[in-house]
Amino acid sequence: MKDTPDALTVEDLLTWYEQGVFPMADAREDENIYLIDPEARGVIPLGGFHVPKRLARTVRHDPYQVRIDTAFEAVVAQCAAPRPDRPDTWINRPIQRLYRELFARGFAHSVECWLDGELVGGLYGVSLGAAFFGESMFSTERDASKIALVHLIARLKVGRYHLLDTQFLTDHLQQFGAVDIARVDYRRRLATAMERTADFYLFPAYADGEAALQALGLQD
Repeated sequence: MKDTPDALTVEDLLTWYEQGVFPMADAREDENIYLIDPEARGVIPLGGFHVPKRLARTVRHDPYQVRIDTAFEAVVAQCAAPRPDRPDTWINRPIQRLYRELFARGFAHSVECWLDGELVGGLYGVSLGAAFFGESMFSTERDASKIALVHLIARLKVGRYHLLDTQFLTDHLQQFGAVDIARVDYRRRLATAMERTADFYLFPAYADGEAALQALGLQD
């Protein structure tokens, strides 16, 4: 399904998420937006999130300062930027505009990793009801996006979220416990999450790595 970008609103975007579909572009310079409704949907069960031991050690050492919602547009721009292993992206300019408006209205969030005042990794997504829809992540320093993900999961667990949608299942996400579920199962979980409320800010904004791991039930 294709939509004309100029006619799209934040309300359209929220309705799509409630219905279980999400927007993508074919390429950065393609102005069209397509609605995606895959037969199999990637999710990370919040009770089954796995942190590899090496990554847990890195998280505890706090190599980066983790911030929340201080540079949303910069995170989206970095996610949209070409990389050596990914010369093009599905994040076009109409999508950036829509998510900027979502953020301004409190429906989108970023988790950011900073090093010496520089943004070196992070992720962003959409929060609706008790569901969080992960959109994209980036990293320019080792493990930065992974650390952002650990902090995100801690925040979702503390904030009483019920669903973390990753859209697609990738090898990268599988190491954290991500799985594919059928569309009908996803819609059922989504409907339950839409009936509940969650609080993205219940977890402290500047929590360190040890606090994040404790929130996940991981002790030394």
